[in-house]
Amino acid sequence: MNYLRQFLYVISAKKIQLLLLVFLFLMISLLDAFGIGLIGPFISLAVDPIMIQRNPLLKIIYENVGTKNTSQFIALLGLVIMVVFYFKSFLYYRIQRYVYRFCYAQQVKLRLRLLHTYLSLPYTFHLKTNSAQLLQTIGAEADKFIYSIAIPLLNSLANLFVLCVLLLLLANTDFIATTAILGLLLICYVPFHYFRHRVTLWGKEGLEANTETLRVVNHAIGGLKETKVIGCEDFFEAHLKAQTDRYAEAASRFHSFQILPRIVIEALLITFVVGFVSLSLLYLSRAESLVSVLGIFAIASIRIVPSASQLIFSVGLLRNNKPTLERLYLDLKELEVSEYPMLSRKEGERRKKSGGKGDITESFQRLDSGTLTFQDKVVIDDISYTYPGASFNALANISLTINRGESIALVGKSGAGKTTLVDVILGLLIPQSGDIRVDGFSIYQNVRSWQNLVGYIPQSIFLTDDTIARNIAFGVPDSQIDPQRLDRAIRSAQLTELIEQLPDGVQTMVGERGVLLSGGQRQRIGIARALYHEREILVLDEATSALDNETESLISEALRELGGTKTMIIIAHRLTTVEHCDRIYVMEKGRIVNSGRYQEVILGEQIVKSS
Repeated sequence: MNYLRQFLYVISAKKIQLLLLVFLFLMISLLDAFGIGLIGPFISLAVDPIMIQRNPLLKIIYENVGTKNTSQFIALLGLVIMVVFYFKSFLYYRIQRYVYRFCYAQQVKLRLRLLHTYLSLPYTFHLKTNSAQLLQTIGAEADKFIYSIAIPLLNSLANLFVLCVLLLLLANTDFIATTAILGLLLICYVPFHYFRHRVTLWGKEGLEANTETLRVVNHAIGGLKETKVIGCEDFFEAHLKAQTDRYAEAASRFHSFQILPRIVIEALLITFVVGFVSLSLLYLSRAESLVSVLGIFAIASIRIVPSASQLIFSVGLLRNNKPTLERLYLDLKELEVSEYPMLSRKEGERRKKSGGKGDITESFQRLDSGTLTFQDKVVIDDISYTYPGASFNALANISLTINRGESIALVGKSGAGKTTLVDVILGLLIPQSGDIRVDGFSIYQNVRSWQNLVGYIPQSIFLTDDTIARNIAFGVPDSQIDPQRLDRAIRSAQLTELIEQLPDGVQTMVGERGVLLSGGQRQRIGIARALYHEREILVLDEATSALDNETESLISEALRELGGTKTMIIIAHRLTTVEHCDRIYVMEKGRIVNSGRYQEVILGEQIVKSS
């Protein structure tokens, strides 16, 4: 029941669709039983045509169909049985086709749902989760959910219906023989049930090995330059071999185990048929009815053997892939249990009653529209943040005000809390206490609207394996890229000379992660990206650290020209890179320990050092 509950949570289908599938499986099972049930009487009639006269229903039908003799009548009945079987086969094909279409439609929905979930989860989830695992889940595990969970589960349901209906038919034909068959099937199932935990363990081993394989390949190829220079190819190859061997061992054990049901069931049913005939002739004197009974049992066995073996095979497959279902279930469930998933609803239940992390501003103004506007100032009010599982505050009681058009700088040593504060300002991390207000409105009433005001330029720019134009207009369809805005962003980021030198201009491919460009060129594309999207507030996280002195000077000049029109928050280690800023905040151990204009901070730093 727990397995089924998780399956129903992961699958996006409506309950009416699943009920329709159950109904279709039941109908095809009844048709199977009906068609097989006609075989016995038909064989009996063919052997003894006089039965037509002894059966009142057959006698009435025989007299009204207008056949010349019993042979023609029996042949006509055979034709009817053939039509029933052909209709059943056609219906079975259509149902199976519907099942596959249904399952693959669910695969599309599952991948979209997983991507949406991962993109919606708090930034802290991604800080603790390897990207290889997310890629594995969206790609391979979504595939496996369809191939090894959804389809086997639905097939198990269909085969279970078929077995139940056929066993009822056989019980009506010969109860003792049916009891013997049922006993044999149960005997066959017992050892497979006994090894169920081992099957699940093999599935877990395979899942972990596949994830590790992707992670090793990602590390080896992702750091290809370092891999080649250091000469550690053997290291990654050895790691990959260990994981692929681990997967191969688990997979071979499972698949070897999976072929046993069909072999065992076939052997047991042959034993039953031979034993049943021998005992019937020796002890029960049933030769006169043996032909029709064996006819029904023989036809039924044609369906029982594959249905029973497929049922046990599918159950094994479901158990083997239980870790996959659990991963999908827990990842999708993560959105429900995560801390403040982009807030909104009463500001994340008032940030889960503040979690004992200090007071939270009680007077949040409500947004009348779905968008924030920035006309006056941003107030960061008494912000405190602690990373999950940490025993100390990464930020403690941070307060500052940023007026529209101002440039401020956050400086300090590594670990001072600068990047954490920027992540809070960007809305990626939600503080346990405090507030950020734009013109009096809390950003936590609509984080997405706040993020639409902010442009982010990190130290390491992410570039897709695409053209310069698409990397600058990141996330914008080709048909909606504004050429004039693109040109302005290129000029402001000092990229004009580079673009003119390239044969394909802005349509030049940059390679995976921008490998065909220099570090400075990649950084300038990142700056152009923020400028293209025309955000009111620009956050630069060591954005010029990878540039040479001349380019840094040009970029700094371009940023100074934006002063008064753009509000800028700049992270820097060196004070000399932010001397043009209106105010500088010095951070240490998650606190602001000094602030003022460049000359005031420089003088204060020098006094501290000399004393």
